[in-house]
Amino acid sequence: MNAASPPILTARPRSRCVAVLPLTLLGAVLFPQSAHASLFHGETLDAVANGISWVVIVIAPMIGIAVFWLVHILPEKIAHKKKHPQTRAIQCLCLLSLCFGGLLWPIAWLWAYSKPVLHKLAYGTDVDESLDHHGEDEKEEKGVGTKFSLTGGKA
Repeated sequence: MNAASPPILTARPRSRCVAVLPLTLLGAVLFPQSAHASLFHGETLDAVANGISWVVIVIAPMIGIAVFWLVHILPEKIAHKKKHPQTRAIQCLCLLSLCFGGLLWPIAWLWAYSKPVLHKLAYGTDVDESLDHHGEDEKEEKGVGTKFSLTGGKA
């Protein structure tokens, strides 16, 4: 009894060939015939390489250092904005963090966002009002502000 194979079994290998053939043709069309190392040739290639080397050696490190510095002074700016009573100490920690490669920066960040509880217990407030008066001291020295005599009254 030699029976013919069912049509389902013979259709499977043919459907694989139909699916693989277009992918093979597409791969052959997209496969590059020749490869070039650069878009440019001759003097243009030298000029582009020179420009890229300047960017990599000089400009990128300068931008990196500037961004590193700007990120490291953020806790100081936050503390000053919030009138934190220990702004100068946070500033010092930010400078030390620059010297130690950023290891102390998370501490300065947390310190800038912390509430100064002991300062509030000692002075009754958790903000430093003296940080807000730097501009007024300069005005008084120039004679713009109000003048007071030694006895406490207005002159």
